[in-house]
Amino acid sequence: MTNQKVLEIFQEKAIISAQTGQHIIDFEDKKPFSLHYELKLILYAGIFLLSSGLGIVIYQNLDSIGHTAIVVFISVLVVAGFGFSFWKRQPFTWQLVEQNNLFADFTLLLGCLSFLTLEGYLQYQYDLFGEKYGLITFIPAVVFFFTAYFFDHRGVLSMAITAFASWVGVSISPVSILTNNDFTAPYFIFTSICLGLSYMAIGFLSEYKLLKRHFSFTYILFGSNLALVAGTVGIFKENLQYTYFFTVIAISVVLFLYAKIKQSYVFLLTGVIFGYIAITNIIFDLITVNNWFAAYYFIASGIGVIFLLFNLKKILKTSN
Repeated sequence: MTNQKVLEIFQEKAIISAQTGQHIIDFEDKKPFSLHYELKLILYAGIFLLSSGLGIVIYQNLDSIGHTAIVVFISVLVVAGFGFSFWKRQPFTWQLVEQNNLFADFTLLLGCLSFLTLEGYLQYQYDLFGEKYGLITFIPAVVFFFTAYFFDHRGVLSMAITAFASWVGVSISPVSILTNNDFTAPYFIFTSICLGLSYMAIGFLSEYKLLKRHFSFTYILFGSNLALVAGTVGIFKENLQYTYFFTVIAISVVLFLYAKIKQSYVFLLTGVIFGYIAITNIIFDLITVNNWFAAYYFIASGIGVIFLLFNLKKILKTSN
């Protein structure tokens, strides 16, 4: 229903006068349009393109540019990015910091990406860390966690979470969580679940203690997805199948309850989808399944999914 139609209904019911309705229409037509999010998207894209372009230029012109010049140039970007952000920083607080300077967020992100480029280049060219390859991911994790909390930057926090997971040996990014992880390796599933649960615990603790509570969404989102993916893979393995099943169900229930508290569609759907996969696998594993049962099961579960999608708001609001 359009604003025009709503105003017409209000005028018909004598809730507002025709003159007031016209004032509202004029205000809506003439009010300025915010480009805040569009500009942020363009700036984010520009920083990532700049970082990628610098990497390609450096790779293609190593001989002509010179290693020292490359190291100096990247170092200048790192110092400039962190320096500008430090100059424009707001006083530290455990609460949400309102950033007055839009560019400070992006220069901080540029500094972090340049730091990764510098570290990788020093390791590749000068073998800075030798055979201690764990330092390549551990150092950025420490730097990014400190930076994220000091400057109150959720984008850098995501980088820190990913870097620490890489140090542990787990790929946690949404694109590579299934393709770059060897879930058949011994103890890998257990490690992934423990790391995911740890992230979730930090998220819940941050919210409960009011310590950067706006970071809790990032922690819980990354942690729950990692733990649920690892647990779901474990369900399809013969060893400890039911242990992984109850783990996935427990996490799914926690996400469902948390979604009702926070009114979050993301956590609700995540919990329902992974819970559905786990329950379906166990049902098909415990009983002898024929074609008729499978057909009726998926028809019934499909109807249930449709019902869920049409009643998401009602399900979330039942706790209020």
